[in-house]
Amino acid sequence: MIRQRSFSILTILMLISSVYALTEFSTNVAADDAEEDPLAAAGLSLIALRNDTLDTNQDGDNDAIRVVVVFTTEQEDTNLELRLIGEYKDREVTEALQFTFSGQSNASLVYDAWSSGEHELKLQIVDQDGNIISTIPLPTYVLRPALQTPSMLLALNAPQHIETGDECTISRIFSDETGPRYGASGVRTFSGAPFTVLDSQDFLDCSHWPAGDYTLKEAYRNDLGQTTEDWLNLTIHNRPAPDFSLSVQGNGNSTSTDCRVNLMQADETVDFSTFQKIWRIQGETIDYTGDSFDCSTLPAGVHLVSLQVINNELISAVEGVNLVRIPSADLTEEQMSTVPSRSFGEDTETESVGWISIGVLGLLVVILTYLVLVRVKDDPDALPMRDLGPTPMILSDGSPDTEGLPTTTDDDGVLWRQHPDGNHDWWDAELRIWVRW
Repeated sequence: MIRQRSFSILTILMLISSVYALTEFSTNVAADDAEEDPLAAAGLSLIALRNDTLDTNQDGDNDAIRVVVVFTTEQEDTNLELRLIGEYKDREVTEALQFTFSGQSNASLVYDAWSSGEHELKLQIVDQDGNIISTIPLPTYVLRPALQTPSMLLALNAPQHIETGDECTISRIFSDETGPRYGASGVRTFSGAPFTVLDSQDFLDCSHWPAGDYTLKEAYRNDLGQTTEDWLNLTIHNRPAPDFSLSVQGNGNSTSTDCRVNLMQADETVDFSTFQKIWRIQGETIDYTGDSFDCSTLPAGVHLVSLQVINNELISAVEGVNLVRIPSADLTEEQMSTVPSRSFGEDTETESVGWISIGVLGLLVVILTYLVLVRVKDDPDALPMRDLGPTPMILSDGSPDTEGLPTTTDDDGVLWRQHPDGNHDWWDAELRIWVRW
């Protein structure tokens, strides 16, 4: 009985010693784990971490990763920042989330693929001072982006043959979902336009561009290295001057009849209503701008009526007519004294100048003719004859007189001669003289 009781006491002592040692070991291990776990050192505990693949555009390929984390803390108002970092071909993009919580809270971040291929993910936990508490590596995923990569299109809306003043617009269709998604928007550059083009201009009005050939180019590159560009070639032709003529009604009629000068368009499809019209009588501008001028008010006589039409591009054309207005038959004596004379056929009164007057006039003409043509004695003070130029330099056979100087004929058939001092003359076949070169 004594031995059995001693064994029992010894066993109990050994068990107590083992429990104490296990408790002390567990305490030491927990202390070591706390020193090695940065989350625990920051008063945090990561309860759960889950990664979900997403197919946002439902094309059968994964294009995004959702990361969900659950934290607990014993501190009040803990401020954290989560950074989901994706690396693709040595280029990183970051999705960040800042939040404040007490007790237990969860958070989620979504990483959208911006290029097709393998994306290596990791999660960083950052404190409120910007210090990285822990970096948790995540799996590598093969993703195909659903975000729209940069695209650009210059769309022309204009007639096939563009003339100055035609309706002409250029739509700048641009899209980039990838760059702005990760704060990597780039710069758009536009060249070839006659005026400055801003990024905010979605439409360009080329209706008022000068005539010429244009090569338009727009390019874009975001900070992720993605690029796009588009070209547009167009030609704007000078609009021709307004094409029209003048139709006259009442030309050659008396002032008692109607008279009108009308503008007649050569092309009825052209809108002349917005064009400036300037009417002139004898070159003097009148206060009238219509398409039809009432010339009934013009007095008897010959009048130059002209019309200048100026289009919206300030290109003008001028047409004119000589308009004859005959005095009316029923004029008063006062009116007849102020208007041009009119022939009334056999009833026109004429005045006879007489044969005597005709004879005297003929005699005067004969005398003047004789004085002009008669030969008189040479007057020493008379002016000398005009010099007709140098004497022709030809021989008796009609060939040029080279005066013994060497000659040559060039490829154009011109004869040259050379003087001992090196100077040259060329033969003028029409004047038959040598001309110094």
